[in-house]
Amino acid sequence: MDISGFVTSIITSLSIFFVLLVLHAWLSRQSRNAVIYYPSKLLKGIAPPPQQGFFPWVREAWSVSDDQILQHAGLDATVYMIFLSSAFWICMYTAFFCLPVLLPLSVTDRYFESNSKADFTNFDKAAMGNIAQKSPRLWAFAIADYWLTICTLFVLWKSYKRVMDLRLRDQASFKAKPEHFAVLVRDIPMVSIGSVEEEVDRFFRRLHPTTYETCIVVSNVSEARKLWAELESYRRRLAHAEAVYDQTNIRPKHKSGLLGLLGQTVDSIDYYKEQIERLIPVLRVAQSEVRLKHQQGAAIVIFNSRSAAAMAAQALHSEHGNHWMTMPAPEPGDVMWDNLPIAFVQRTIRQLAVYIFVAITILFYMIPIALISALISLENLEKRLKFLKPITQQPEIRTVLQAFLPQIALIVFLALLPMMLLKLSQFEGIPARSHITRAAAGKYFYFNVFNVFLGVTLAGTLFQSLNSLIKDPTSIVSLLSESLPKQATFFISFIALKFLVGYGLQLSRIIPLIIFHLRKKFLCKTEEEIKDAWAPGAFPYATCIPSDMLILTITICYAVLAPAILPFTIIYFGLGWILMRNQALNVMVSKFESGGRFWPHLHARILAALLLAQVTMLGYFGIKKFLFVPLIIPPPIATLIFAFLCKKSYYRSFSVSPLVASCEDVKEVPSTESIVKAYMPECLIPKRDFIGKSDFENQEES
Repeated sequence: MDISGFVTSIITSLSIFFVLLVLHAWLSRQSRNAVIYYPSKLLKGIAPPPQQGFFPWVREAWSVSDDQILQHAGLDATVYMIFLSSAFWICMYTAFFCLPVLLPLSVTDRYFESNSKADFTNFDKAAMGNIAQKSPRLWAFAIADYWLTICTLFVLWKSYKRVMDLRLRDQASFKAKPEHFAVLVRDIPMVSIGSVEEEVDRFFRRLHPTTYETCIVVSNVSEARKLWAELESYRRRLAHAEAVYDQTNIRPKHKSGLLGLLGQTVDSIDYYKEQIERLIPVLRVAQSEVRLKHQQGAAIVIFNSRSAAAMAAQALHSEHGNHWMTMPAPEPGDVMWDNLPIAFVQRTIRQLAVYIFVAITILFYMIPIALISALISLENLEKRLKFLKPITQQPEIRTVLQAFLPQIALIVFLALLPMMLLKLSQFEGIPARSHITRAAAGKYFYFNVFNVFLGVTLAGTLFQSLNSLIKDPTSIVSLLSESLPKQATFFISFIALKFLVGYGLQLSRIIPLIIFHLRKKFLCKTEEEIKDAWAPGAFPYATCIPSDMLILTITICYAVLAPAILPFTIIYFGLGWILMRNQALNVMVSKFESGGRFWPHLHARILAALLLAQVTMLGYFGIKKFLFVPLIIPPPIATLIFAFLCKKSYYRSFSVSPLVASCEDVKEVPSTESIVKAYMPECLIPKRDFIGKSDFENQEES
C-alpha cells in the first residue's frame, strides 16, 4: 500500500468513527433508547446517568475503580479490562524508547535509496529495513529488543499480581455462592446394585462423614428438555395471541400445519391452551422418569462448608486416576450438563480428535488466506478480471480500494470461524460454558496467528519458498524476518480499521437499535417479547479476546522493526479500555462467571507473542549481518524463565480454590435446598406456570 492509500484509509476510518460517535451521543440521550444504551443498569434497577456534557460515558468509564467493575460486571469482565490496560501499558512503555530513538535512526539512513534492487515505499523508510547492513545504528535496535522484553515482563508481573488480588478478594467475599459449596464428580464407576445416587451418597458419607450434605446425580434430560422447550414455545405464543386479542378485540387464527402455512385454520388462543394442557402431564411423566431410569456417571456433590468443598475438589478419591474425578463445580448457569457424563477415555479421544482436526484446519486455512492476500491486490485483480480495469483506474476509486479491500476481505473471512470453534470445543466434553469459551478463544488465537499474522506476512513468498521450507523447516525464521517488515503498512491500516470502525459500531449500537425498534413495532406484543428484543448479550470473549491478542501479537512483533505501529496500537487499546468499561457498566450482562480463569491463558499467549518477536529479531539481525547477534539470545531465555516462574507461582490457584479464601467466614450460608434448586436443570423444576397461575395450580391440585 502506498502512502496515499494509507492516508485515505486513516482519514476515512476517522470520519466513520466521528459520525458513529456523534450518533451515539445523540441517540443515547433519548429516553426511548435507554434499553439499548443502558440495559445493564436498567436490569439492576439503576437509573441511567445524567447526560451532562457531550461524552458523559467517557467520564464515568474513566472514573470507576476495578472494585466497582467487579461488583457490577463480575470478575471475568474486570480481568478483561486488566488485559486491555496491560496491553496499553506494554505499548506505551515500549513507545517511550522506540519512537524517539528508532524512528529518527531509520528515517535518516539511506539503505533503500542506495540499493537499486530494493522495492520500498516512503513508509518503509521509517522502519528497521532502511538501516544498512553492519551499521552501528543496529545497536539501538538491539537495546530496543531488551527494552521491549523488560517492559512486557514488568507489566505482566504487575498485572498477574493484580488479578490474583482481585480473585482472592472475590473468593473471600462475604457473599457465599452455590458453587462455593459444590464439587463436580465425574467418571463414577458403574453400579451393579442400587442407583447411582445411592452409590454416590454411600461413597461420600464414608469419606466425608461430617461435611457431606447431599448430591445431585446428572441424568439424561433430553426428552424432558425437549418437552419443556415445546411447552415454553406454546406459552409464549399464547401470551402473544392473548395480547393481540386485547389490543384488537379480534381472536387471532392460524393454520395448525407446517410453519403455520398448511393445515386446518384454528383459533390460536384455544389451540395453544389445548397443546399446553396436553403436554403438561407428559412433561411430569418425563420428569419423574429422569430420576428413576436415566441417571448417569456424574454428580454435583454438596458440602456444608466452603473449605470442605475446596478440599474435596483437590483430593484424590480413588486409587484409579480415572475414577471419582473431582473438580470445583462451575456456577449453576455455567454448567454444560450434556458433557458431564462423558467418560474419561471418551473425553481423551474426543480432545485428541479435535486437536488434530484444528491443526489440519489451521494448515489448510492458511492456503485460502494466503491466496486472498496475494490475489486481492488491485494489480492482480486487473490482470485476471480485465473488465474491472476501467473502474479501478479512476484515481478516487483506486485509492479507496487500495486502502480498504485487503483489510475488509480478511475481517469478513475470519468472521466465519467462531461458531465452528465453539462447537468443536463443546464436542471435547468440557464441563463448563466458560471453559468452552476459553478453549474456543485459544483455537481462534492460533488461527489468527498462523493464518492472519503469518499467512499475510508470508503471502508473497510462501509458495515460492515452499520447497526450501519442506527441505529445511528452520528456514521459516529467516523467511519471516525477510517478509515481516514489508507488511507493516498493511497491519497499521488493519489496526486503524479495527479500532475506528469496529469500536465505533460497538459504541453506537446502531444495528441492535434498528433491530429493536423494528421488532418492537412489527413483532412484539407482550412485555416479555419487548424485553427479549432489547436484552443485551454477554461479552463475546471467544471472539474479542483473540482479536485483541492478534493486535497485541502484531504490535509486539513490529515494535522494534517498525515502531510507527505503536501510536496506533496505543490508541487501539486505550480506546478499547475506555469503551469496554462503558460496555461493562451500561450494556453487557454476564450469563456466567469463570472466576477470571482465562487470565493465565492470556498471560501465556502474550509471552508466546514476545517469544515470536524475539526469535524474529534474531533472524532479522542475522539478515542485517549484525556482528553481535549472540547478544540477542538472552531476551528469549529470560522470557522462558519468567513463564516458568509465573506458572509455578500462580497457575494452580486458578485451577482450584485456595483454602485461605475458602476458610473466610461468610455472613449468610445458603441452605442445602437453595443450592440444590440452583443446580436443578430448568426442565426438571416441578412447577412451571405455562397457562396462567390459577389454571396451573388447579391442575397441580387435581
